[in-house]
Amino acid sequence: MPRWNNLGDLIDRSLDLDRTAVIDLHRPESPLVLTHAEVDGLANGVARLLTGAGLPRGAAVAILSLNRAEYIAAYFGIMRAGFVAVPVNTKVAQDTIDYVFQDSRIAFAFADGARRAQVPAGVPVVSFDDDGPDGFAARAVPGPFHTVVVAADEIGQILYTSGSTGRLKGVPLTHFGQLWALEQTTAAVERETERSIIAQPLFHMNGLFQSKSVFATNNAVVYLSGFEAKSYIDALERYQVTNVMAVPTMLARVVKETEVLKGRDFSSLRRIRLGSAPLTLGLIERIRSLFPGIPVTNGFGTTEAGPAVFGPHPGGVPQPPLAVGYPLATGEVKLVDGPDENEGVLLMRNPAVTPGYLNLPGKSAEVLDEGWYRSGDVFRRDENGFYFFVGRADDMFVCSGENIYPGEVEKLLERHPQIQQAAVVPLPDEDRGQVPVAFIVRREPDASAVSIGVDGVKHFAIENGPAYQHPRRIEFVADLPWAGTNKIDRRALINRARQLESARGWSL
Repeated sequence: MPRWNNLGDLIDRSLDLDRTAVIDLHRPESPLVLTHAEVDGLANGVARLLTGAGLPRGAAVAILSLNRAEYIAAYFGIMRAGFVAVPVNTKVAQDTIDYVFQDSRIAFAFADGARRAQVPAGVPVVSFDDDGPDGFAARAVPGPFHTVVVAADEIGQILYTSGSTGRLKGVPLTHFGQLWALEQTTAAVERETERSIIAQPLFHMNGLFQSKSVFATNNAVVYLSGFEAKSYIDALERYQVTNVMAVPTMLARVVKETEVLKGRDFSSLRRIRLGSAPLTLGLIERIRSLFPGIPVTNGFGTTEAGPAVFGPHPGGVPQPPLAVGYPLATGEVKLVDGPDENEGVLLMRNPAVTPGYLNLPGKSAEVLDEGWYRSGDVFRRDENGFYFFVGRADDMFVCSGENIYPGEVEKLLERHPQIQQAAVVPLPDEDRGQVPVAFIVRREPDASAVSIGVDGVKHFAIENGPAYQHPRRIEFVADLPWAGTNKIDRRALINRARQLESARGWSL
């Protein structure tokens, strides 16, 4: 049984609550520093505000804001009072925001000043940036509050998927399921010694779960309102960050900033963990060269089944660089629909699995069966029991009868010393069905080197992998487009590929 009874009350009051909990850089010129006691007080203030508003138990309360201290206080306070927290994607169009509010039946909202007007009419809203009598500071007054004891199956939050394959889907998650996941992932964390950094959005599982881990272990977090490589690097050094948990695309941009990185002191850094998107060996090697001696590990999790799926090998076998880990003994995994039991689509069953998508029984039935969640991610298992991500089953395409997973081609291309980052997508082809095409960010060459060209990329791919995988078209780009969750926007690249093909605009 978890040591907490409510996901909004991740605090051990026997520990030093005067320790720093949050360094909020949403206004970089005037950082806001709050202790655990101060965040606890603000969360109580939110709980008191919502209870006083007369909301029924289980009512949904939205948060529409960039990362900041008030965000996490509101998130905890909502659940502490027995309501359901709904972090809303700030990077989607207004009609999608309206859909989320309607789909989850939002009864109340918190927002920052810039997004206050995006809250649909008729929904009571409190602004984090309103200094008047109706603003957050005046209404979320710290004070005593008795945390609500929740039932084992009670919903604590609803997270919305990124919508990369269609309309966003609401994913209800229980208090106890997330508390179980926290127990699994924080058991070995050193107390009172870690300082994390979060620039990934708090409406996404990656940054939000890392935030919960910080408070569950009485540690500290540096919040940036969003990711920008230079400010991220500045914060890493200035605030002596010890723990990085990020999306690989973020670190791919950090390692490009060679001039900004010169002369920096990252001696406080102790570990780097990456997840939520595919990782390549080339990127790991570049990160290790930038942060020598710092362990870089790969991880895996989903919104629907939580982040507590894989961990270290029980026999102490070192984890291979691209492996996501060994299955935790407290959960279940299996591979199906593959050539054998060592490759296939990953299914997971554990206490953190969602009971089903919100208002979508048909979609729920497609991915849930007797507690098993079908991820849609293809994995392979090695002889030591480690799992490796191969690709999304729905990203796989067929070229002349051969199955191609874009992630496998990207890993191959990024092994080239002059390729910083690669993204591969399919392009329709009359003769072969679909062919792989690549968007490539080149590394800055040494003064005596010549940048790799189209022929060089193709030759490297053919010489080091199956010929059918080599990219038939290439565009060299300064950067790759991002979706709202700091992942590569593959849909935008597919559209770009078709435009380039029509205009004959590929790199030559």
